[in-house]
Amino acid sequence: MAVALLLVGGAAQAQTNAWPNKPIRLIVPYAPGGFTDQMARLVAPGLQVRLGQPVVVENKPGGNSLIGVADMARSAPDGYTFGVVIAAYAANTTLYAKLPYDPKQVRGVSLMGISPLLAGVAKSSPYQNINDVIKDAKAHPGKISFGSSGNGSSVHLTTELLAWRTKVEMVHVPYRGAAPALADLLGGHIQLFLDAPVNLIEQSGPQGRVRLVGVAGDERLPAVPDVPTFAEQGVDGVTGSTWAALIAPAGVPDEIVQKVSKATAEIIREEKTVETLHRMGTFAKGLTPEETDAFIKTETDKWAAVIHQADIRLD
Repeated sequence: MAVALLLVGGAAQAQTNAWPNKPIRLIVPYAPGGFTDQMARLVAPGLQVRLGQPVVVENKPGGNSLIGVADMARSAPDGYTFGVVIAAYAANTTLYAKLPYDPKQVRGVSLMGISPLLAGVAKSSPYQNINDVIKDAKAHPGKISFGSSGNGSSVHLTTELLAWRTKVEMVHVPYRGAAPALADLLGGHIQLFLDAPVNLIEQSGPQGRVRLVGVAGDERLPAVPDVPTFAEQGVDGVTGSTWAALIAPAGVPDEIVQKVSKATAEIIREEKTVETLHRMGTFAKGLTPEETDAFIKTETDKWAAVIHQADIRLD
């Protein structure tokens, strides 16, 4: 028996030492072009150079990321399949009564970056800052409608957190993505829209039609340094972001996970990458697997409280 165990252990070690010897899949559980896809394609070329094998980004959208994550979680834990997820991944644990995968089947590899959400209103609106929005919402409960890129999205949950903390009543209008929500903001059909910075920044320049009224983060964004955080405006306890984390099936050997995490951190912290991320309204991170798991747990617990408070369920 001891000999057999030694042989198995030796074979596993040999397999790890030979890794990688074929292309690596990087599953993105969303359609091409969005924040998740952009982050995956930002690190893929660098990983390919550092690991010496092609890194192929594979988009598998559907089910609020459940389809792609389930595919990754059920993949062989051999170090040839990874995934990239955003904040919805943490919220889904509470939003859905049943998931097509067990969160225990997944482990963190690296938190790559965090994008605090920006709050925007139409430039034609009377609101100059987030307190103007809150004041009007308190004076006229149910008057203000806010859009989101979908039920249970980080945008939806962060705005619900804003309403909860400030004790106001606003009407949620979910859309199939950020583009139609932004169109209705500009058209005056909704009055407030929180979104990933990369989307709103493009619409907020001198010729833009969006006025940025706050950052749902702990610090201002380098891309729009004149926009204050909610906390700076006296609105405490309201932070929310979209973020990108590299994940893997739980059984992938730790040696492989650590190697990929280290390579990812090197890429993320390169000066040119940091500059690119800043233009996207994203702070570079590059956390270890252990730190990434702890971050995801904190996010899961945080959004669970908001989901229960707002009585949000997706089935």
